[in-house]
Amino acid sequence: MSVWFRLVGGLVLVLIGLVWIGQGVNLIQGSGMSGHGQYAVAGIVVALGGLWLLWNFAQAHSRTVQSR
Repeated sequence: MSVWFRLVGGLVLVLIGLVWIGQGVNLIQGSGMSGHGQYAVAGIVVALGGLWLLWNFAQAHSRTVQSR
């Protein structure tokens, strides 16, 4: 898996997860997802996946920098 894919994919997943959490807890209104708690839970899962990708990116990046 490309190191940069981890960075971009992680950022995108964290942002999507945060939006879903906001909609699920009714902080962001105006969609069918607003006020439905299951979307907040799904957002947490998606955001955690994004954080895992970002952590994985940081580990791979630090190994690359240390090997130079």
